[in-house]
Amino acid sequence: MSTSTQPAPNRRWLGLAVIAAAQFMVIMDTSIIGVALPEMQDDLGFSQENLSWVFNAYVIALGGLLLLGGRLADLFGARRVFSTGWLVLIAGSLTAGLAGNVGVELAGRALQGAGSALIAPAALTLLMMLFGGSPGELTKALAVYGAAAPAGGTAGVFLGGVITEYLSWPWVFFVNVPIAVAILALVPGLMPAGGTGGRARVDLLGAVTVTGGLAAAVYAVVRAPEIGWGATRTWLTLGLAAVLLVAFLLVQTRRRDPLVRMSIFRAPDLAAANLAQLLLGAAWIPMWFFLNLYLQQVLGYSAFPSGAALLPMTALIMIGMIVLAPRVMAAMGAKAATVTGLLLLAAGMGWLSLVSPDGSFVADVLPASLVAALGMSLAFIPTLGTAISAARPEEGGLASGIVNTSYQVGSALGLAVMTAVAASHGADRLGDPGALTDGFSAAFLGAGAVALVGALASAALLRDRREVRHS
Repeated sequence: MSTSTQPAPNRRWLGLAVIAAAQFMVIMDTSIIGVALPEMQDDLGFSQENLSWVFNAYVIALGGLLLLGGRLADLFGARRVFSTGWLVLIAGSLTAGLAGNVGVELAGRALQGAGSALIAPAALTLLMMLFGGSPGELTKALAVYGAAAPAGGTAGVFLGGVITEYLSWPWVFFVNVPIAVAILALVPGLMPAGGTGGRARVDLLGAVTVTGGLAAAVYAVVRAPEIGWGATRTWLTLGLAAVLLVAFLLVQTRRRDPLVRMSIFRAPDLAAANLAQLLLGAAWIPMWFFLNLYLQQVLGYSAFPSGAALLPMTALIMIGMIVLAPRVMAAMGAKAATVTGLLLLAAGMGWLSLVSPDGSFVADVLPASLVAALGMSLAFIPTLGTAISAARPEEGGLASGIVNTSYQVGSALGLAVMTAVAASHGADRLGDPGALTDGFSAAFLGAGAVALVGALASAALLRDRREVRHS
């Protein structure tokens, strides 16, 4: 990013609104399909076992290609890659919405994930270009950006219910198209131009091996409850994942222009902040996923009330990220804020594990979910800011790709593991509220343990510094 053309100072915050909208959309597309899945299953012929791949196809493509997206943003300019990502997302959304069979649907979802993998790291790079010169403004900008993620997750559930009920399931994909077109029209006037202009090669082998390795790992964990953890197929798939990921590391150490310059992890706090983001995603996404199932399958909420029930938690996260987290960071430092947030998240999960088959939203869900939401809001911003600011300016896209990958891979693997935990404790027994509750409770407890590990790791590995500075 050696050269850049900045928009007028008074338009930077409008640019931030577009960047936050991008984060909102990337996360919304993971959750908006949830309520529509039964209708998609009937219309397209999904089996019960394969239905989860409507979610996984998106998340794996997103998580596996984020590093490539970040590298492309550094090589060809974040604004150009950002715009290209929206074009790919439009193509994927139209494909998924018009699909007439399982294969085309999954291809469309994977294409959506690929578009989001270009959008997400480029968006963070653009944010750094707009606000990186002022630590105070950068913290505020990261707070707005961070708050867009839970808003997108909840809005996805809420909008998915409304769209499925009053329109039809293809519209959960078609809704992306007008939003993407509007953003593409705003990009030239609001986003800074610039890039290295270099002729470095794109490491396609690295992208293929890391994406294949992550896909194999998630596939093995998702299928293990069905075919058995001790099954030969499970271990062969896990072995393939390990081989591909080791191959990725070897490729990165030998390429002149690797997808990931491994020495970047020598930057102080970068590895620790990414570990915290991975564990945060592995704890938070399962909690959100199983909380929605508890509301619908045990408490009997329909799609619309279930989405509405998550609004208090979302509102607190947004307020916490925008108002509270920057103040806590200024007073306590990024490390203390991260540890405190992860401990609160673990406490909220432990409280949620006490849900009962005849519980209520007010007593069993609301207070515990608010504690967890407060923890999420305190932990997300300092770890994100630390991970981004630890890298060199010319590797902002790579750092953005790494931290996005950490969170998304953590989310996918965490959800896969907790799904297995829940199923082993009765969550696969539909129609039995007691068994379902036992399974969901086990998942909440497991996710809380992940958050606790994150708190301990952050306390041990993160440095104690009072502000996030751009290196």
